[in-house]
Amino acid sequence: MLNTVSIIGLGYIGLPTATLLAIRKVRVIGVDISPSIVDTINRGDMHFVEPELDILVRAAVGAGYLRAAMQPEPADAFIIAVPTPLTEGLKPDVRSIETAVKSIAPVLKAGNLVILESTSPVGTTERLAHWLAELRPDLTFPQQAGDTSDIRIAYCPERVMPGRVVHELVSNDRVIGGMTPACSEAAVLLYRWFVQGECVITDVRVAEMCKLTENSFRDVNIAFANELSMICDEQGIDVWELIRLANRHPRVDILKPGCGVGGHCIAVDPWFIVNSAPATAKLIAAARAVNDAKPEWVLQKVDDAINDLKMDGMTASDICIACFGLTFKADIDDLRESPALHITQAIAERHAGKVCVVEPNLDRLPDCIVEKGVVRMDLDAALDQADILVLLVDHAQFKSVSRPHTRRRRIIDTRGVWERKHGQ
Repeated sequence: MLNTVSIIGLGYIGLPTATLLAIRKVRVIGVDISPSIVDTINRGDMHFVEPELDILVRAAVGAGYLRAAMQPEPADAFIIAVPTPLTEGLKPDVRSIETAVKSIAPVLKAGNLVILESTSPVGTTERLAHWLAELRPDLTFPQQAGDTSDIRIAYCPERVMPGRVVHELVSNDRVIGGMTPACSEAAVLLYRWFVQGECVITDVRVAEMCKLTENSFRDVNIAFANELSMICDEQGIDVWELIRLANRHPRVDILKPGCGVGGHCIAVDPWFIVNSAPATAKLIAAARAVNDAKPEWVLQKVDDAINDLKMDGMTASDICIACFGLTFKADIDDLRESPALHITQAIAERHAGKVCVVEPNLDRLPDCIVEKGVVRMDLDAALDQADILVLLVDHAQFKSVSRPHTRRRRIIDTRGVWERKHGQ
């Protein structure tokens, strides 16, 4: 019987998952180490922007089915959804998972279900079971007793897109890898409370690798588009026209180039595979190198534009550069691993003149660029005043703009929004 679920980690995945369970009248205790996040949620508010989720959080908290706390409490099931970043050496950092495991161990009881949702290196779920077994020798775990264990353990990665999290958590299929058949079945029963997509059961290690594979596949395909854009620039070819024509082939679907790759998944997850198989994951590592190099290529284009304007008689201090977009993808407020933010910060560090930002999805600019003297400007003012226009993110507001008049200004459009519509 599922009466209470505890969600460890109330971020971009943990909070939506907690809320979807709570609005279906499952009592949910959300756990987070941040006092401000706990207080915000208990007021019925949110600490990040996600369409429709704010209404659901307010309703779930108001009805008494969702509350937040800083320490785990007894529950029937525990879902761990904490970050797994990279270390400076590009190795997966699972310390937050280990900390979460240690926090729930004292309140575990026989019959509990523990699900890991955090993106993890292959073998992490088995390590989780080992950690719990060491902390709770009074209980039995799947690797000790198989389907007769006291605790059920499974891995189930999220597969959602920021901006559509509420819909996709419900409609997308879920890959569920239990450590035993009984573990898988218990996890399926939990997700069936809100998932309308298919719950597909597999081996726990396959489930862990599946999430890494999905995002590595996307990273490789983006790298092809980014590399193609740099080749076309060298050869004077309109990459947007080229892709449009190539995609008329029935078995070709080239993605759109950009200024790099960001976000909490695609820019990070491939390194989990590379780290586990450095001698054989050559294509995945090469794709990461291409995408990580794209911001520097954009910066070189900015330097070239500055030099062109200097040749026209302007001084560096007189040149105003406007960057359009800071988030890692269009129409969201998420800055995680954002190449646009990195590029803007680098421009501010290298350029002697004014640097401004147009970002309609943020209430305030990040401190890292404000400290560099970057100022906010509205869309019309930036289009009118800037000498170099650097379009980094294809927000909807930018797509509605006709290609700016060139005067003597330079346009660097990394998403093909203005160039694709109107040509050079």
